Amino acid sequence: MVSGRWSVVSRSPEETREIGVRIGRLCKAGDVIALDGDLGAGKTCLIQGLAEGLGVSKESYVRSPTFTILNVHNGRVPLYHFDLYRLSDLDELEEIGYREYIYGEGVSALEWASNVEEAIPEECLTIGIRRVGEAEREIEINATGERYGRFIKIFGTQITADLQDYKR
Repeated sequence: MVSGRWSVVSRSPEETREIGVRIGRLCKAGDVIALDGDLGAGKTCLIQGLAEGLGVSKESYVRSPTFTILNVHNGRVPLYHFDLYRLSDLDELEEIGYREYIYGEGVSALEWASNVEEAIPEECLTIGIRRVGEAEREIEINATGERYGRFIKIFGTQITADLQDYKR
């Protein structure tokens, strides 16, 4: 199975968001992004950027769904934003039609994905965000599967150059 890995230290919420924008621009229908990190690590910030990269209007404010499990935002492809923090069991996912979304026409972003590891497709992007300072976050992206292996190669090349310009 093809895989890849890319990591960077983001120095600000704006930089974390910009990484999300770049990911969103490369995403297509059917992509799955599984995110993990402590409370306040920056998962939602990255997903806000992802939404922007997918063409979700700024009026469609993206925030953590928390109490609803799922929010849908329309862009060039829909963004299915799941927050799995309060999920009590996999039956809850089935009740909301999880499989229809995850294998559907949009991009699925799953916050707190480790809470339902058995429901995450084997092939996906896995993003871990970890605090390493007041505003700094280490962002590690792991890709599994042929599509995501290619994705990470393209992304890694583009984002490394683009972030250098962004920091100037």
